[in-house]
Amino acid sequence: MDRAPGLSVRLKLTLSYAGFLMLAGALLLATVWVFLLRYVPEVIYFPPSSTPPGTFEPFGPPFVPDRSDLLRAFGPKAAAVLAFLLVFGLGGGWILAGSMLAPLTRIKNATRLVANGSLSHRIEMEGRRDEFRELADAFDAMLARLEAHDAEQQRFAANASHELRTPLAITQTLLDVARNDSNHDTGELVDRLHFINTRAIDLTEAMLLLSRANQRSFNRDYVDLSLIAEEATETLLPLAEKGGLTIETSGDIAPTIGSHALLLQMTTNLVHNAIVHNVPEQGTVWVTTSLRPKTVVLIVENTGEKLSTQFVSTIVEPFQRGTGRIRNSHAGVGLGLAIVRSITQAHDGTLTLAPRAAGGLRVTVRLPAAPPHTARSRSGEPPHGPAGE
Repeated sequence: MDRAPGLSVRLKLTLSYAGFLMLAGALLLATVWVFLLRYVPEVIYFPPSSTPPGTFEPFGPPFVPDRSDLLRAFGPKAAAVLAFLLVFGLGGGWILAGSMLAPLTRIKNATRLVANGSLSHRIEMEGRRDEFRELADAFDAMLARLEAHDAEQQRFAANASHELRTPLAITQTLLDVARNDSNHDTGELVDRLHFINTRAIDLTEAMLLLSRANQRSFNRDYVDLSLIAEEATETLLPLAEKGGLTIETSGDIAPTIGSHALLLQMTTNLVHNAIVHNVPEQGTVWVTTSLRPKTVVLIVENTGEKLSTQFVSTIVEPFQRGTGRIRNSHAGVGLGLAIVRSITQAHDGTLTLAPRAAGGLRVTVRLPAAPPHTARSRSGEPPHGPAGE
């Protein structure tokens, strides 16, 4: 947006300081006039001289100034004082304003560097905390988040390009082999192409879902996490039975506000991840829900190999895959936990991952609990407020 040029903040502060100093000087001189000079009489009366007639007075009668004499003496001095205060106020105000605005200059220079694409620069304002230092610290924190987000997006773009290029390259190789070998089994070729194409579609849909969650472009309704957990486990029960696993679901009603489709996808990803990353036989997956005073909690645990804390802290990154899968055909596209994290954040919740001492992983999702009147309105009672509309 183009704006007309104006006075700098430093000049405005300088004029403000000088104007305030001039006003204070004028008020001081006015105080001198009101409480001192105004009481000097216009004409001073002298009593008759006691000198005998005919006696010569060499110096004449004594001189006593009246109000007009004092005004003639006071006026030029007051004007000189005001002129001095003006010069002193302008000079001192300019220096003082420059000193006060020096941190703002550093923030301005840092902003220009950011505008040119440098996210690694930090202001690192020294000194005790004040308004400018709080602003500089907030700006540094914002830059740190932007730099981390930018790096994450670059890694995601590079990994996504690699993941999408792989099935396309395999497809191209299979087609080249089929074209050069007329006796190749077309049925096997079609099956392999179908499998590769399905994985490419799954990857594309997962990235679209991740983008949708990050943008928070969804409607929010009353959702019960306990029902969603039951739906997700019923859907994935055949996969668990195929791997010889047991799924145990328990817990209380866990009402929250959000997207049923996204929360179902989040829970399905967690349960699927717990099934795939498990022991080959006689493993267990635990899915529990609970209601706290202000939050609802979904916990998904599974048996499996022992994991380190450092490894667990990295598996929420996109395209990071763990080990110990019971079936290679259900390896996924590497976005399961990344989607879970994005959906959780989009619902103003928190995601916590911790290794189990006996092996496996414990994933805890905490979401804001739905207001009680929302739950009542969904249970058949008259709605109260906007949530029941």
